[in-house]
Amino acid sequence: MGSKPYASASARNAAPILSVLKHEFRAAVSVLEIGSGTGQHAVAFAAELDHLTWQTSDLQQSHDGINQWIAEAGLPNVLEPIALDVLTATDMPGSYDAVFSVNTAHIMSYAAVCRMFEFTAAALHEQGLFFLYGPFCRDGMFSTASNAAFDESLRARNAAMGIRDLEELDAMARRGGMLLLKIFAMPTNNLAAVWRKMGADECQ
Repeated sequence: MGSKPYASASARNAAPILSVLKHEFRAAVSVLEIGSGTGQHAVAFAAELDHLTWQTSDLQQSHDGINQWIAEAGLPNVLEPIALDVLTATDMPGSYDAVFSVNTAHIMSYAAVCRMFEFTAAALHEQGLFFLYGPFCRDGMFSTASNAAFDESLRARNAAMGIRDLEELDAMARRGGMLLLKIFAMPTNNLAAVWRKMGADECQ
């Protein structure tokens, strides 16, 4: 087993994300992370939020790296990854108080983003929260020239990728019975959005 993977972006954004999670996930007991990547966020947040159990997940090829971070941290509340591809997943890996995903929507295809929202709505308990972080546009407009350039570079690399419009994502969430609660401005022109799964009485 080689050296564990490392993402500088994950190291940079961990502190500002944690400041939001400490409040938003204060009542959560179980969290599913969609797209755990290197595993850095999982161990960083599980260490600070020891009241919850953090379930990692990603495509199979990322599991060795995630497991290296988990093994080194030795935390009882962060779980080894489950294999999860939202585009093809049919079975829920459980039900959760919160779902967490960082820097995934712009590297997924649009179809996969739609499925992520459907999957999340099915995986969440009533009143559960979905935290999604990344670069987004609003009403089809980029907030900065750098985000517009980033979107162009993504689409040049793979036409299925691209920065998603937050209003479109909110429409996906509402179809799954999730209500947008808050939008947080984050470093380097990113946003964090938090949705809550409504109860059955609210959806009527």
